[in-house]
Amino acid sequence: MSEDRYLTFALGKGRLADKTLALLEQIGITCEEMRDKKSRKLIFVNEEKKLKFFLSKGPDVPTYVEYGAADIGVVGKDTILEENRRAYEVLDLGFGQCRMCVCGPAPARELLLHHERIRVATKYPVIAKDYFYNKKHQTVDIIKLNGSVELGPIVGLSDVIVDIVETGSTLKENGLEVLEEICPLSARMIVNQVSMQMETERIRSLIFQLKQLRETSQ
Repeated sequence: MSEDRYLTFALGKGRLADKTLALLEQIGITCEEMRDKKSRKLIFVNEEKKLKFFLSKGPDVPTYVEYGAADIGVVGKDTILEENRRAYEVLDLGFGQCRMCVCGPAPARELLLHHERIRVATKYPVIAKDYFYNKKHQTVDIIKLNGSVELGPIVGLSDVIVDIVETGSTLKENGLEVLEEICPLSARMIVNQVSMQMETERIRSLIFQLKQLRETSQ
């Protein structure tokens, strides 16, 4: 591809973007424009290295990557599983580590063991459905929530929840606990399928440098 072509990164807003940029700085990739927190710009450019960056809501990152609006995306594994977009997952960046779990009051453990039909509240209906239907072979009613899913079992809306667990302190405070672990989560790098063919050298070089950085920091 032409050296004039920019590689475009879509980064999930917030801590994820901050940690990604800090990681990129360690391999010599910086974007001064992004340091200005007051900036109203939507796209930030590193002219020297022919790179562009933009921030978006996490769930939109895989969409930008699938359709080629971004060559590379950085987003949580939970978002990749939930959005189920076509993109290559190329690297576990190692930060933002947590778990996707089935949680609820202790007595709900019996309902899971006996494969009873239960109600599951979650922000992640795709992940929940895949886990219960394809892995556990258990029929459940999935209720999509957007706010504090911990409320589900407390107010009697659901028997259990499927949610991200970091420390488990919020669960404990509300009389809930981890009943089953679905999968580990962390920040991942994804690449557009066409970009991987067209910009193989540049993208593979970037992946290699980040991998080396992870290995030396472990």
